[in-house]
Amino acid sequence: MQRERLGSRLGFILLSAGCAIGVGNVWKFPWMAGQYGGGAFVLIYLLFLIALGLPVMVVEFSLGRASQSSPVKLYQKLEKPGQKWHLHGYAALIANFLLMMFYTVVTGWMFHYFIGFISGKMTGISNEASGQLFGNMLSSPYTNVGFMALVVVVGFLVLSFGLQKGVERITKYMMVALLALMIILAINSCTLDGAKDGLSFYLKPDLSKIDGSVIVGAMNQAFFTLSLGIGSMAIFGSYIGKERSLLGESVNVLVLDTFVAITAGLIIFPACTTYGVEVSNGPSLLFEAMAKVFNNMSGGRWWGSLFFLFMIFAAFSTILAVFENILACVREITNWSRVKACIICGIAILILSVPCALGFNLWSGFVPFKSGSAVLDLEDFLVSNCLLPLGALCYVLFCVTKKGWGFDNFLKEANTGKGLKLGRWIKPYMTFILPLIIITVFVVGIATFEFADNFTIWGWIKSLF
Repeated sequence: MQRERLGSRLGFILLSAGCAIGVGNVWKFPWMAGQYGGGAFVLIYLLFLIALGLPVMVVEFSLGRASQSSPVKLYQKLEKPGQKWHLHGYAALIANFLLMMFYTVVTGWMFHYFIGFISGKMTGISNEASGQLFGNMLSSPYTNVGFMALVVVVGFLVLSFGLQKGVERITKYMMVALLALMIILAINSCTLDGAKDGLSFYLKPDLSKIDGSVIVGAMNQAFFTLSLGIGSMAIFGSYIGKERSLLGESVNVLVLDTFVAITAGLIIFPACTTYGVEVSNGPSLLFEAMAKVFNNMSGGRWWGSLFFLFMIFAAFSTILAVFENILACVREITNWSRVKACIICGIAILILSVPCALGFNLWSGFVPFKSGSAVLDLEDFLVSNCLLPLGALCYVLFCVTKKGWGFDNFLKEANTGKGLKLGRWIKPYMTFILPLIIITVFVVGIATFEFADNFTIWGWIKSLF
């Protein structure tokens, strides 16, 4: 099967950035910043983004470009005879399916809110009614399954047109529209009456607020926002040539990803302080809190519509990228045509996503962890706390050990082409320190996860002493 190619360097950067930019940037980052002290969290987050996210991204791009294969086959091209690294390739494919099983549902929520605002049904109502919108949506199986199905069908329809004519073309337009919408929304928020207090909280680091929980939270967010560890970046590395070095391309993607995350905060925090919405509301900040903000804002119907349209673009850019990853893996295993693979993979993801869509209503009796948890929480735990960090560790070790691809091969591939180069000095960091950071992310994530009401492994260990 002939390897497809992206049409331009810009297409590669926007597609890779689109994969990184998603719910983690525009939903999770703002509410985590709100909970962990604003500017102090942002500062630590940026440091970990450079120390952790950047080198792992270079690793994934290098493996993809060197192998010219999907994540499920890249190890088989690069590993030595008799080695078993390729088993992680199949784990990466499973992780991509798991991620989409709940990501499609959350993206469907954004479609629901966009339609609600643009139709005027979510504005001009009481604050009490506005606060009930999210719960009403979750309780409806038809709403959750219907909008999830819309996301899956539209996503694979775009992919069916091909890599350049479908994924690359649509993502280019969508990313340009996303950045334009963010700038417009940020300017509007920064002109609100209470913007000064919101911006001060968000952008002015209070170093006294930096403690262990802030550092751990920032470390986790810096890692997970880029969706590293499941081959999401490796696949786009396999679609590009050798003209540019991969550190420079990774920096470009990282800058775009960070710009979107920071700008999301510029939209949300000034609006929250202006309208008296608590910025530490946690996961409900995006839907419940922002719906209240727009319900009270002059012209809120249109500002709310623009906000959730931007949210759709952010989430859908990741949907297209991960769908393409799944498609490439399946096609390399089966040799199916793109259209046939789109139909079969689309049906598979549609069926697999139903449990998450029903987890808040018909299947709400299934509580995998603490009270209030649902199918989504189980799927998110498996991906975010397990498969992402362990997958990233696998990729890094494969690139730095003699029993894998080897550091020399990695460095040669990463530095091929024009642009920023990695120095050999980074070998000790990538061999010892980077794996240690990733292991720390994994261990802390498991130890501090609330498996049952008020029960964490770390809390249990402390209780023994």
